[in-house]
Amino acid sequence: MEVAVNLELKTLNVKQDITYYNTSNDSLVSIVLNDWNNAFSDKNTPLARRFSDEFYRGFHLAKTSERGNTTILNLTDSDNMALEWERTAKNPDFIVVRLNRKLYPGEKIDLHLTYISKIPSDKFTHYGFDQNGGMNLKNWFLSPARFENHRFIKYNNFNLDDIANAATDYEIAIKIPTQYSITTDLNSVSENLINPSFKTYSYSGKNRTDFNLFIEKQNSFVSYENGSLEVLTNLKNKKISEIQKAIIINRVVNFASAFIGKYPHQKITVSQVDYDRNPFYGLNQLPSFISPFPDDFIFEITFLKTYLNNYLKNSLRVDARKDNWVYDGIQIYSMMKFMEENHLDQKMLGRLSDMKLFKSYNITNLTFNEQYSYYYMLMARKNLDQPLGDPKNTLIKFNEQIASKYRAGLSLSYLDDYLNHNIVPESVQEFYDLNKQGQTNRYNFEKILTKNSSKNIDWFFNTIIDSRDIIDYKFSNVSRTKDSVQFQVKNKTSNFVPIPVYGIKKNEVVFKKWIEPKNNDSIYEFAREKADKIVLNYDNEVPEYNLRNNWKSLKSVVITNRPIKFNFAKDLEDPYYNQILYIPTLTYNLYDGFTPGVRFHNKTILDKPFTFDVNPAYSIKAGTISGSSSFIWNEYYRNSTLYNIRYSLSQNYYHYAPDATYLRLNPMVQFRIREENFRDNRKQLILFRQVIVNREASKYITDNSKPNYSVFNARYSNTKTELIDHFSFMNDLQFAGDFGKIAGEVEYRRLFENNHKLNIRLYAGSFLYNTTNSDYFSFGLDRPTDYMFDYNFYGRSENTGFFSQQFVMAEGGFKSKLEPAYANQWMTTLNASYSIWNWIEVYGDMGFLKSKHQSEHFVYDSGIRLNLVPDYFELYFPVYSNNGWEISQNKYNEKIRFVITLSPKTLVNLFTRKWF
Repeated sequence: MEVAVNLELKTLNVKQDITYYNTSNDSLVSIVLNDWNNAFSDKNTPLARRFSDEFYRGFHLAKTSERGNTTILNLTDSDNMALEWERTAKNPDFIVVRLNRKLYPGEKIDLHLTYISKIPSDKFTHYGFDQNGGMNLKNWFLSPARFENHRFIKYNNFNLDDIANAATDYEIAIKIPTQYSITTDLNSVSENLINPSFKTYSYSGKNRTDFNLFIEKQNSFVSYENGSLEVLTNLKNKKISEIQKAIIINRVVNFASAFIGKYPHQKITVSQVDYDRNPFYGLNQLPSFISPFPDDFIFEITFLKTYLNNYLKNSLRVDARKDNWVYDGIQIYSMMKFMEENHLDQKMLGRLSDMKLFKSYNITNLTFNEQYSYYYMLMARKNLDQPLGDPKNTLIKFNEQIASKYRAGLSLSYLDDYLNHNIVPESVQEFYDLNKQGQTNRYNFEKILTKNSSKNIDWFFNTIIDSRDIIDYKFSNVSRTKDSVQFQVKNKTSNFVPIPVYGIKKNEVVFKKWIEPKNNDSIYEFAREKADKIVLNYDNEVPEYNLRNNWKSLKSVVITNRPIKFNFAKDLEDPYYNQILYIPTLTYNLYDGFTPGVRFHNKTILDKPFTFDVNPAYSIKAGTISGSSSFIWNEYYRNSTLYNIRYSLSQNYYHYAPDATYLRLNPMVQFRIREENFRDNRKQLILFRQVIVNREASKYITDNSKPNYSVFNARYSNTKTELIDHFSFMNDLQFAGDFGKIAGEVEYRRLFENNHKLNIRLYAGSFLYNTTNSDYFSFGLDRPTDYMFDYNFYGRSENTGFFSQQFVMAEGGFKSKLEPAYANQWMTTLNASYSIWNWIEVYGDMGFLKSKHQSEHFVYDSGIRLNLVPDYFELYFPVYSNNGWEISQNKYNEKIRFVITLSPKTLVNLFTRKWF
């Protein structure tokens, strides 16, 4: 390639010659060239849809100048004959070049290309042009795709750093302005000054699938020599010296070379960009002034993870999308071994583990390596884990970047511990050497592991790698004598895999034995060796679903198998205790005032089947006891689209008026349904509940409604939400003694290419029967009466004043207060809004409502909506409605409606939805 860099236009003018050797046994009539830079060309590419799927707004809202594309000017063969090529709208990130003749095995052909690569901004993926006038370049040129199993691998760019390029020899000349410098992991050949304004750098590389290129005004990279390998890094850490960095880099480089194998190239880059794309998730990401780890350790773990990632990506010839678990497994397994060799005593919480304040927390006792299993279990307990052998592009983001990556490393560590003969490290080295000879795949690695093992390890590939089947063992029929212990191990699932049994005396291991259960009837007997308890999977070698049932005391008197332990705020699950967590709470409504309380619950960081949450509180304004509670039982179904059934019982006791309290009991069962493709954002919910309400009589409430009532409610909802499109459908059925009603709601939201957003909601509801003599159970036009106490109204009985202006999008959804405000027969409304600039929107509502003995009423309103934080902080300013020009009427400030949510969970959900 001859490349002329235009830093003002953010373009690369490329003249490229490709000599393609057909090393396959197939005759080729076309060649596929990857063009991942063109994935940034518009808002409808597979990459753009991926961004939308993960709720990333930056790409959709970006200017045209910030996007990238590839403009092919010329494509000919060695005879300068033009070649036909095709790029489809569905697959804009690769082109298919039709050859003028068949390319037989062993033959070669020359392709000549001229094209312009418009480089995108680095704010989308960290690769591209930056704010300092430089460029971090990756996947910017046309490259021959990997050929395997009689076909070219055609992958779309999903920002997963898994391009499938053929192994290639590169010769590149790059022309840039003289005030800029280039850093690359290719080998330097020459540097020529063309004139005072420009110079040309020449580079070469042999047998590579990709390379990195950084163009900077001020070179930020520092070179470190380690034998025959040059390490170029610009990882940020100003608090340690260059000597400290050199020692750490030398330690990591020597470890990787000894543990994995000799790196096949002369140079490697370890950039801040690479780390920012795939950081080490944990407490080391905290700001330095509150970080629990020393600065040199932060640099070491940062460099280690990024170095191993680039080390493996640049040398393994595995399909990085289809066989991604091999990359992840070797990377994380190597990190675990490095930590065992160099930081065996390092804790997950660093120096926080030494503070007395945290001594009672289980999280402070975990070693650094033990955190990997908890990140995996976080997803397994949510029933969101996925098979390690699944292609990388099918994984939800948390699995792709964290949980599956960590479980892959844990799985190799598990196999290593079980085989116990250095078989896994030797197999890693053998597989690494095999990659120097040509393309490989996961089955090459599996064959090497199987060949080197004296035991049958088919279970490892079938259960651990290629399924999401969970592992869960427990003891049964334990008996002991002074000298021996006898027991059975019960498998709570159908997956029989090896598991270790430990004998523990005063928290010290006195024996460890691996067992290989084949059924639930096997009886095991070991020498007791003075153990006072036996534990399955004590060091968590096996990625087991539940550790709480893994131990039995061998003491003669056992008061309880798991005593109660109280902890403040939050903790990791401790398998040896029943944990009760407590934390102060503060809620508010107009009638109770500020309501401090203490919340007692058992919700650790990992989900569990049964949870309780009891929150007694004191209402300062009312001077009474209040509070809430809930008890939940979850059943998860691993192999069904019906993945969760939740049974719950909740209770609330607060004031609903200045002088009256309410008690709500809410027994409920929910059925949660998801798509077989976990990345599909469609979710379905079927809900059945009985809402039982007892209200004290109040002199302020004179609506003739019954103070005590019970409502049966059945509801179905179907929602699919992405950044670009949102569609939801809900219907609701209610039955009580005095009324029955049915209602439905459809909502659609669309973010257009001009960055304007349209939101449409249709609501319709009708009474099946109604013998009530008040509007308490009627449909509300601008504000529901909320007789089932579902919404967080701060002044639910207010008809005037500030708290009556609180808006909840429910039932009629109107913002203006119109008469009639209720319908006791039927109601149909249409709500719409359209953004005109950023978070400023215009809205309009229209509808019909009908009450008994009255004719239908047509109602409408319109105004301005400030959608500052959706569902968290919004303002509505009425302009025109049935009331006329509201903006010119008296006391306009009392017509303004607001949405304010004090629940942190609502805001947190806005940021976590892209991960799950």
